[in-house]
Amino acid sequence: MLSCMNERRRFLRTMGAVSAAVLGIAVIAGTTAYSSPAQAEDTLARLKEQGFARIAIANEPPWTQVKADGKVSGAAPEVAKAVLAKLGVPDVVASISEYGAMIPGLQARRFDLVTAGLFIKPERCAAVIFSQPDLCDAESFAVKKGNPMGLKTYQDIAKSSKARVGAPGGGTEERLALEAGVPRDRVVVVPDAQSGIKMLQDGRIDAYALPILSISDLLKKANDPNLAMIAPIAGTPVYCAGAAFNKKDVAFRDAYDKALAELKASGEFAKIVEPYGFSGEAPNLTSREKLCGSPN
Repeated sequence: MLSCMNERRRFLRTMGAVSAAVLGIAVIAGTTAYSSPAQAEDTLARLKEQGFARIAIANEPPWTQVKADGKVSGAAPEVAKAVLAKLGVPDVVASISEYGAMIPGLQARRFDLVTAGLFIKPERCAAVIFSQPDLCDAESFAVKKGNPMGLKTYQDIAKSSKARVGAPGGGTEERLALEAGVPRDRVVVVPDAQSGIKMLQDGRIDAYALPILSISDLLKKANDPNLAMIAPIAGTPVYCAGAAFNKKDVAFRDAYDKALAELKASGEFAKIVEPYGFSGEAPNLTSREKLCGSPN
């Protein structure tokens, strides 16, 4: 967790006279979680008072990035920071999380929101509530130059007798591979994006699956002429992400949506996301309700 001790000190200093027993501080799987019997009737008011929000991120540029000095960047956190600033919350404390742990962490109140490029999907909409879309992308593979195994779809991987695909644990790519019929033992969960590229270079996997922007960034940084990208992956949809919130935080989510809409209308949103390679207009082509398949 980034700046975990600083977060705890700031939180306790803000709450001052409230005892640890009331706060119900609990350490769960190495992450400090704060809860109380009257858990934040007005979450936004609490965040304004303490001066920061706890956000869950990945480390998958250009969606999210943790720089060498510990600074949190990437398109998703930068959008969130701009929105939260408009809402009177000037700072964020970030925790790096696997995608599969983000929603459980949000439900357990270990985070105030998830700003990690988490795609808006019906099954996720059943567990949390999302903002309106902010970042959109499509699926891709990183493969060896020349694509020696001819892997252009997840079905190609499934039909092969030995092709292995790397994917983030609990992420969309893992699900797409399994749904296409790739055997569980040939869907290799990788801990982070850089490890996925290294596994591909070492021949431990034959394709590494991530969104186009993520693979583009990884290949640029790897600067390895023996790697290439296959995109978009036929049979996979274009996805849009949004900030995710605990289901009880509807008022907070709605305030976030209003500020996000203001950023989009002013042109500030495009100025934030376009340097990372995202379109400022693409999120306007769909909505949370369409992506969820129902009101959220």
